[in-house]
Amino acid sequence: MRELGIFLFSAGLIAIAAPLLLPANFHFPLLDWIYTWGSTVAWAIKGGATVLGLILWLSFKNRE
Repeated sequence: MRELGIFLFSAGLIAIAAPLLLPANFHFPLLDWIYTWGSTVAWAIKGGATVLGLILWLSFKNRE
C-alpha cells in the first residue's frame, strides 16, 4: 500500500504542477478525460489523488 500511496502522491503532484510549468497548448492525453466535467472537478480529482496518496504513504510508512 505504501508504494501505491507514493505513486498516487507523485502522480497527483505531477498533474497539478505540469500545467503550470509546461506551455499552454500542451495537454496530457491521459488527463484530458478529467476536464470533460469542468475545471473544478479536475482540480478535485487531482487534489484528491494527491491527498489520498499522502495518507496511504504516511499511514503505511513504518509497516513492513
